[in-house]
This record gives sequence, structure tokens and C-alpha cells, in this order.
Amino acid sequence: MASINKLSEAAVRQAKPKAKAYRLADGAGMYLEVTPTGSRYWRLKYRHGGKEKRLALGVYPNVTLATAREKARDAKDLLQEGIDPSEAKKQAKLQRREAVANTFTSIGAEYVEKRRTEGAAAVTIEKLQWIVNKKLCPHIGGTPVMEITPAMLLGALRRIEADGLNETAHRAKRVAGQVLRYAVVTGRCDRDISQDLKGALVAVKATHRAAITDPKELGPLLIAIDSYSGTMEVATALKLTPILFQRPGELRHMEWSELDLELERWEIPADKMKMRQPHVVPLPDQALALLKAIHPLTGSGRYVFPSARRGGRPLSEAGVLAALRTLGYDKDKVTPHGFRATARTLLDEVLGFRVDYIEQQLAHAVKDANGRAYNRTKYLPERKAMMQGWADYLDTLKAEVLTPTVVAGDFRRAN
Repeated sequence: MASINKLSEAAVRQAKPKAKAYRLADGAGMYLEVTPTGSRYWRLKYRHGGKEKRLALGVYPNVTLATAREKARDAKDLLQEGIDPSEAKKQAKLQRREAVANTFTSIGAEYVEKRRTEGAAAVTIEKLQWIVNKKLCPHIGGTPVMEITPAMLLGALRRIEADGLNETAHRAKRVAGQVLRYAVVTGRCDRDISQDLKGALVAVKATHRAAITDPKELGPLLIAIDSYSGTMEVATALKLTPILFQRPGELRHMEWSELDLELERWEIPADKMKMRQPHVVPLPDQALALLKAIHPLTGSGRYVFPSARRGGRPLSEAGVLAALRTLGYDKDKVTPHGFRATARTLLDEVLGFRVDYIEQQLAHAVKDANGRAYNRTKYLPERKAMMQGWADYLDTLKAEVLTPTVVAGDFRRAN
């Protein structure tokens, strides 16, 4: 004979708390437990394996009487199949928790943190986070990695291409592969499905970063840089870019603690360098003047060039780049990274400095005769003279434009 439900919605709604908890039975083992605080809990009493058990069905009013009865019926169906509904509920909860832990967002964050603890450069971590959080997670972040299909990943990459960022799409594919391979080795995924997308993206032609290597063109650019009227942080970073010719990420992550203005040097730790070796940049007089000028503005903080919009973060990658665009120099004419090629060419071909001095200052993977990497202070006196000669040469290029009768000096040093 079918059980008869005893409770009504009105009776449940009107149930008042008492000094002790009490129950209102609905029939067939289901009841409403009312606590002294006024909370009302749906429960189901049942037997399984010879033991009496209780199953929580939810809290009223979030779970209505009708919904509680439906949950009770589902539990009884499981009992008919010999399944303990309490254990089934625990397993379902565990699976949901594992699903959340195994999403691309979760594993992507793990992978980024792994790279951070391995000592990846700050600029590398920043770019990695940008790709994962901004380009991939909005589209596949909530999906467990085991369920991500090649078509799903391709859809996310196609969205990047639709914004005209073909090179970024290729980078995002590589990053997705790195995250998925990490998921494979940690037992959360069977394979890296990004490998199935070989040839699926729009091909990107290899291009060199635009750079000016003609002194006659460089002079007007330097004058334009001096005329930039943006924030002092961006203006100073922009002016230091051709003088110091470090990688853009290294420059904008410059910290006051890394500068020794008395010794006239900038000591960059290994974790910020591409080659994972500490590096020393001698500071010419022109660079020292710029740094001393900005110190009253940013010297109390960590970064020499802090972001105005991102609290506690350095200037964004777009800062100096956007300044060059404001001055009328597009990406096909000059890039922040291109000043490295500018210095490399002119220091060698015009000023005649030894190539090994130049390569050491560029922090390239220079080896000595025994195959060992040069240490950070290798050729430091010679490089200091070279950097001062380079900064003086840049000043002369500007003077030649402003006063055409100026005769260029000899900025070479004894080699």
C-alpha cells in the first residue's frame, strides 16, 4: 500500500521552534527536523545493510516540500538497486570537487605556480598568466581537462585570431599544450589534444623586430622621444630604452633595490633574465640623471616604473610601445626590443667596439674559449666605457639634427 504524505506546505511554513528539536513526519521515513534556532532540515530515515541511517535532503525554504519528496523518491530508487544513497551522495560530491579541481582554470593556475617556483622570470610568468587567464580560461577554463576536445580548444584559439592576434593564437596553443601535458604527468588527463591542431591556425610569418640602424634616422627618433609628454614613468622608461638597450620586460621590471647609483650600475637578478644568469648594466651619466629625476616620484616604492592603474605592479608591456605609436612610429618602423639591434649594429659598425663587449652587454649566451658562460662582471670596466660612449653618441645624433653644423665626436674606446 502506497504511503500517505502527512505534511502540507502551510504546516512546514508555520512550524515554530521549541525548546528542544522536534520532527514533523511526512511518511515513509521522511521528516522535517525543526531546531531551537528555527532552522528546518529535511531528513530521510532508511535502512541499508541492516543499519538505520539518515540522509540529509536539504534545508527549508531553499528546498521545498515537493523537492524534498522528489529527493526522497530518488534515494529509495537507489535503495531498490542495493545502493546506499548516503554513499552515493558522498561520491557525487567528491566527483564534483574533483571536476572543479581538474578544470583548465585550476590546472592552469597550478602550472603557472610551478613555473614560478622553478624560477621563471617575472616577465615570463606575467605573459603566461595573461595567456591562461585572459585568452584561454574565458572559453575553456570551466571545463575539466579530460573533457576538452580539439574542437573546443580550436574554438578558443579562433576567437584570438578573430581579434587579429595570429601570433598570440599560436602562443596560446603552445601554452595550452604545456598545461595539458602537465595535467597528463599529474594524472588528470590522458593526452595533450593540442597536438591535434597542427596546421589548423593561420600561419605566422617570421619577422624581425623593427629597428632603426641608420644614424640619420635615429637622431630624429631620439628627439621625438625627448618630446614625449606622457606620464613621467612612461617618459623616463622610454628615454632609457635606447640608452640601456635592455629587453623591454627587464627595463619595466627595474626595482630601486637593484640600483646602486653610487657605483653607477644596475644589477639584475638571474630570475629576471632570459638566460637565467645575473647581469650588470653600467649606468652612463645620462641614465643616472633620468633615474635621479624620477626618484622623488617613485623612489618610495618597489618599482622604478610602477603602473598607475595596477597597484603594486610595474608598468605594462604596452606603456613604452604605446608611447612610440603616439610619436608616430608604427610597429613596422621601430619597437622597444628593436633598440637592442640598433645598439648592436651601431656599437660595432660605427663606434667600433669589440663584439664580445657588445654581446656581453646584451646578455647574450656568450661563451669563452673553454665553453663557459662569462660571469656578470666580465669586461665591466670596458663595458662601462662603452655604455658612456654610446649615451654620448646618442646625444650627438640629437645635436646634429638640432644644429646641423655640429661635428660628430669620436666615442670609441681603446679596444
